[in-house]
Amino acid sequence: MSKPNSQTHLRNIAIIAHVDHGKTTLVDGMLKQGGVFRANQHVAERVMDKMDLEKERGITIVSKHNAITYGDIKINIVDTPGHADFGGEVERVMSLVDGVLLLVDAVEGPMPQTRFVLAKALQAGLKAVVVVNKIDRPQSRVDWVVDQTFDLFGHLGATEDQLDFPVVYAIALQGTSTLDANVPGEDLKPLFETIVNHLSPPEGDPEAPLQLRITTLDYDDYKGRIGIGKVNSGVVKTGQAITVINREGEHVPGKIAQVFIYQGLNRVEVEQAEAGEIVAISGLADVNIGETVASRENPVALPLMNIDEPTLSMTFGVNTSPLAGREGQFSTSRKLRERLMKELQTNVALRVEDSETADQFTVSGRGELHLAVLIETMRREGYELQVSQPEVIFHEENGHRMEPLEEVEIDVAEEYSGVVIEQLGRRKGEMLDMKAPGNGTVHMRFKVPTRGLLGFRNQLITETRGTGVLNSLFGGYVPYMGDMTVERNGSLLASESGITTTFGLQNAEERGILFLPHNVEVYEGMIVGKNARDTDLEVNVCRTKHLTSMRQSVKETFTRLNPHTVMTLDRAIEYIGPDELVEVTPKNIRMRKRELNPDQRRKNSKTRG
Repeated sequence: MSKPNSQTHLRNIAIIAHVDHGKTTLVDGMLKQGGVFRANQHVAERVMDKMDLEKERGITIVSKHNAITYGDIKINIVDTPGHADFGGEVERVMSLVDGVLLLVDAVEGPMPQTRFVLAKALQAGLKAVVVVNKIDRPQSRVDWVVDQTFDLFGHLGATEDQLDFPVVYAIALQGTSTLDANVPGEDLKPLFETIVNHLSPPEGDPEAPLQLRITTLDYDDYKGRIGIGKVNSGVVKTGQAITVINREGEHVPGKIAQVFIYQGLNRVEVEQAEAGEIVAISGLADVNIGETVASRENPVALPLMNIDEPTLSMTFGVNTSPLAGREGQFSTSRKLRERLMKELQTNVALRVEDSETADQFTVSGRGELHLAVLIETMRREGYELQVSQPEVIFHEENGHRMEPLEEVEIDVAEEYSGVVIEQLGRRKGEMLDMKAPGNGTVHMRFKVPTRGLLGFRNQLITETRGTGVLNSLFGGYVPYMGDMTVERNGSLLASESGITTTFGLQNAEERGILFLPHNVEVYEGMIVGKNARDTDLEVNVCRTKHLTSMRQSVKETFTRLNPHTVMTLDRAIEYIGPDELVEVTPKNIRMRKRELNPDQRRKNSKTRG
């Protein structure tokens, strides 16, 4: 039942789910059946994932806005990230919407990132529609998933009203939904009906003074900065004189140049938009996320949004390797600083601080993936830089040292469960639960300090032959859990600069695992592989075979190397130690020692010892 000042023709919803549960695919189906595309129009898969990184990784990184029309009702849909590292995006979105679609897999049920985002939604007082997706999977266990979801709502402190959620069963890939899991669906009409009937329309008095909180920023080469948010009250108009109330509480006068609303996947310019509508506005060059756009006559600020603090930090610096400046368009500290400051305008969960030296910056984020996505984005934009090993951010509370904790869930084959328990035990992990579903796998839950997970994902892949699946979720701060000794292999280091040769690499691969093929340029102190022992070893991978006057058989002249391990940016960041760096350029990812000179490295180690 609508309230006096609710906009009955509108529904603002967010779709939240764990990574890879079919959220973006479901949005595709809703867009197609919501009349956004022509009948004969070719539509790419996962049309909402616009960034190349999103398409490659198969995850949503940045929240997207779109709108469909069902009957006389407009449904504004916000596609949110499912990964906890992008929680800053999720928290802002919750202030935009009035209800959520909670998408859960018909086999896996609620997962860690489901808990994270759902908790934010319930804290905001939002009601949910539960969508059990992929009910056509052979291992589907619909009743169990619904029970687990209900338990999760209760565990997160849902109210009685929130616990009374409707359930829709769907096959997003086929674009079908049904209210009875035993009756096949034909289209998404049951889902649309449930959204319209169960989720409340937005509230807001169009006659009241304007209040609009900016939750997302965009940029257009012609229109400049564009602020996106929901009109909480009043009406926003083209050419309207307004007041921006910034984070310091200062009142800054301004004028709105253009007003846009969402139709399908596009922004459409309109003369005005009333309370309840999600809009994009231009003309405010200095507006920032969390600030309130209010009426000039009666400016009243909306509450500022609280964003969870970062848990990891890395040093971003100017590339100082012997190959610096060859592959990147932007490589100076000034350009690096400008790009990081620009990122701060839209990435609210990020922190950037100047360091003691002018060519380095301390960048803090919500996790390794959060920072890796930023680095990869900068690399593709033509930036050249070097980054350090991630470090955990400690807090002081009442004189006690506090460290971040992760709630970890691991699915692994039974034969590898012992080694996983042993490795996490060394990393101060505490097992909370262990279940064997009966299909040859084990599901385990742990509490592990964040620093214990640094470098563990690579180790898990190695120890479980690539079969282990790990999901983690920030679980708050706990008192410091003591020193941690983690065994780590040493690195194979290039002993001289040059081009790698098959002969040189063949000698080096006897010592460990190589990261490079032949005919690649290297420099002294660059990491070319992982040593089988726990110490660093210098190897000459540029060594050539001396020619002799003696004939050799064809068998001797053709040498076959073992396949090398390709180190992606994520794996390189996980691999490096405290005295190592990752060199990032648009064309290459290299790892190196901070100190390239071997004699100086030995002196430094003696000094530390």
